[in-house]
Amino acid sequence: MKVLVKSAVCLAALVGMMDGAAQAAPAVTAEPWGKTPAGQEVKIVTLTNDHGMTVRVITYGGIIQSVEAPDRSGHVQDLVLGFGTLDGYTKDSAEGGLFFGAMIGRYANRLAHGTFTVDGKSYHTDLTDPPNALHGGKVGFDKHVWTLVDTKKNAKGASVTLRLVSPNGDQGFPGTLTTNVTYTLDENNALSLHYQATTDAPTVLNLTNHSYWNLNGEGSGSIENEVLQVNAERYTPTDGTSIPTGELAPVKNTPLDFRKPMRIGDRLRSDFSQMLIARGYDHNWVVDGAYGKAPRPAAVIFDPASGRTLEVSTNQPGLQVYTSNSLTGKYAGISHRAYRQTDAVALEAEHYPDSPNHPAFPTTELRPGQHFDYTTIFKLGTR
Repeated sequence: MKVLVKSAVCLAALVGMMDGAAQAAPAVTAEPWGKTPAGQEVKIVTLTNDHGMTVRVITYGGIIQSVEAPDRSGHVQDLVLGFGTLDGYTKDSAEGGLFFGAMIGRYANRLAHGTFTVDGKSYHTDLTDPPNALHGGKVGFDKHVWTLVDTKKNAKGASVTLRLVSPNGDQGFPGTLTTNVTYTLDENNALSLHYQATTDAPTVLNLTNHSYWNLNGEGSGSIENEVLQVNAERYTPTDGTSIPTGELAPVKNTPLDFRKPMRIGDRLRSDFSQMLIARGYDHNWVVDGAYGKAPRPAAVIFDPASGRTLEVSTNQPGLQVYTSNSLTGKYAGISHRAYRQTDAVALEAEHYPDSPNHPAFPTTELRPGQHFDYTTIFKLGTR
């Protein structure tokens, strides 16, 4: 009888463990999250794994609304700046053009005078950062409700795919463009963004995500003490309006040299001309190694306070590192604390700014029959 009882207890414990494992396995859920001012329904998609990480994406703007992950002591915090309601994105922060967590397109970063040429024909998009265009026009990809195409989960992770069809002439860009972005959270605490796009006419395209990261927690203050390493020997210097000069300059002997880990705040207030133009870091680094193939290491950030690390890998040619220089305290996020300059760092893997106007830069042209196919991975860990 004792043997039978013990066996029953063990079996019950085993079943309980299996049930717990099933509950803790990667999961994906989608729920309503309000309506836009125009009445469009928005959903929030939650991705979870069994290592304490949760990612939430909303269909408005393809925005990464939150990324929760544990620190070295197991304490879980949100690590990206964002808002707890849809209004925070559609009304409040939208006025400032700050792109919290958003998908950026059709052209991420800047286009000189909003003008570019495809096959000898000139096109123009709105000057959202006069005298230049920034992040795709007045109604870019960040201000559309994306279609929820699919959700998946298995033992290795959970994912959601969003789609946006941009019609010919949208914001001045030629061709009907169909873009899919798949967000996948895996069991290694890596969040991957897989961008795919096709067009029915020659066009230009540059896609990225504009999440603001703070590894010590959203609303915790400045990221100046975080330690950054960027795998890049060169960067693209700009003129006074943040448009590349066309040069690929060495980072050596400049405040942009992060080939070895360096505290972000150490040279943030340098009088180096490029730093004065951007009011901090807002530059495109030329990531070492071949682009367009497998994602290769681009950057690593370490936060001494929490012990969290963020490793960024991408097969895009460049990485724009931005120390949130335009945050002025006008907006408060989920923590109900105002966001100010240096409260986060954006790591925008993308093609170089103004590439259509610089033939020597990696091309951003996309033609019928071609497939835009790039992946960026954000892997969280601790030390």
